[in-house]
Amino acid sequence: MAYFLLAIGLVILVVGADCLVRGAASLATLAKISPLVIGLTVVAFGTSAPELAVSAISGARGDAAISLGNVVGSNLFNVLVILGLSAAIVPLSVSSQLVRLDVPLMIAASIAVCLAALDGVISFVEGVMMMVAFVAYTGFLIRVGRRESSEISCENESAITWKSVFRSLAWLAAGLVGLVFGAQLLVDNASSIARGWGVSDMVIGLTIVAAGTSLPELATSIAAALKGQRDIAVGNVVGSNVFNLLMVLSTAAMLSPTGIVVSPSVLRFDLLAMMLVAVLCLPMFISHANVSRGEALLMLALYVGYTAILIGDATGIAEIPFAKQGFAMIVLPTGILAVSVIAWRDWQFTSSHK
Repeated sequence: MAYFLLAIGLVILVVGADCLVRGAASLATLAKISPLVIGLTVVAFGTSAPELAVSAISGARGDAAISLGNVVGSNLFNVLVILGLSAAIVPLSVSSQLVRLDVPLMIAASIAVCLAALDGVISFVEGVMMMVAFVAYTGFLIRVGRRESSEISCENESAITWKSVFRSLAWLAAGLVGLVFGAQLLVDNASSIARGWGVSDMVIGLTIVAAGTSLPELATSIAAALKGQRDIAVGNVVGSNVFNLLMVLSTAAMLSPTGIVVSPSVLRFDLLAMMLVAVLCLPMFISHANVSRGEALLMLALYVGYTAILIGDATGIAEIPFAKQGFAMIVLPTGILAVSVIAWRDWQFTSSHK
């Protein structure tokens, strides 16, 4: 029964996120916010709403391990799987704004979370600081979007009606209800399954919950890639990761009675892997300002390796000595170095042919 309710919870989460994004995008259009900013904020934050709902409920119940695992696992899934699959379908172009601002911010936020976890807990005060940073970032994006949209003609002002506003608000309300209800089903039954398997809540959060709550991002980015809206596909992932780190994790830290307790193994492996994967994005995006199919296959292979080590270590089925340390300290840095060399060679080639 727990498996059935878990599946129902995932379905409700996806449907709720779709309703939320549809309503939020409609309101953003009525407010004349530019498409790029909509991708980085409304779409990204809307598709990350399941992570927020799950982590908020988990944090309030004291299951902070699920909250942390959800964020770390979702960020790894977003970059390695969602970007990987999207780029495998069609090479993804990357806007200069993402390279200059949003990706460095994602890296900085990942490093900040790792630093906050060094003492073994992400506290209420650290959660407040992350929330303040998120509000400042969102305010900056909205200000940029409004400045860009001010150059757009106001010919469609007459199309804004109370009916259209009410319809958008109705989609938002339906999405929020679906997210809260779906999140409750997901957290309850994921915890039940974890205890039945003898697997920790952290592992369930890193795998089942993280992948399940990332389904909206997966559907959105693949659809955007297929439609040729490549900036949205990439912006959705980057924006979602920033949202997860600064908004979702801070909410869980502030709601949890004891903050988010971080075990040494999670700090040395999972958080380190999340930070290194964020760093991987920078040279990969700079390389001809796109994500190639070869890089997509590399990302997918890294996620398969990460998940295999995680499950093998948790179940004892295929535990390999020093596998976690080798993956975090050798495999991921080697991948970053390889992509950096490719990016540098591409830059040299482009410069010599100008």
